[in-house]
Amino acid sequence: MGKKILAAFFLCSLSLLLVACPGGDQAAKRLKIGDSAPDFSGTDLNGQPVSLAAYKGKPVILRFWSTECKFCRADTPIFNRYFDKYKDAGLRVVYVNRHSDEATVRKFVEDLEIGFPVLVDSDGKIADRYNIKVEPQTIFISPDHKLMTAILGGVSEAELKKILGGFFAKPKNTKNNMEIENVE
Repeated sequence: MGKKILAAFFLCSLSLLLVACPGGDQAAKRLKIGDSAPDFSGTDLNGQPVSLAAYKGKPVILRFWSTECKFCRADTPIFNRYFDKYKDAGLRVVYVNRHSDEATVRKFVEDLEIGFPVLVDSDGKIADRYNIKVEPQTIFISPDHKLMTAILGGVSEAELKKILGGFFAKPKNTKNNMEIENVE
């Protein structure tokens, strides 16, 4: 399958993954790009509280993942580097796991040296708020907490830069005017 066809498949899948799926007697709210991101809260593996509300004014990457996922193991170092590079500029990353026990999640976090909050969503409440049915899925949330986009599967550094690069631009002086320079 070509890269363009695969990309188109993922973009089409996004609309299917962010829509409501019937669950019991009540269907979850249909989510669309531009909607307000559902609030969430939890306690990370270090015992620290984590909530979307606490990240107001900051772009947030919310990653639903699995310890058995080959994409997750492969691209977590990319998330680590991107977070390390832009955390002082406001970037927040939160990993959410709903299928593994805490010990397995801790081993994954230790093996991959994850430095951002990791939540174990054992009751699935956070995943339900975002209508997550499969992992990995990465939700990008703007500083004003609107849903920007979502990616099913692995995420590249180029995708992170394309989606979030505008939030990490700094002004540079030129002779005649001010321009924006992307932070590399």
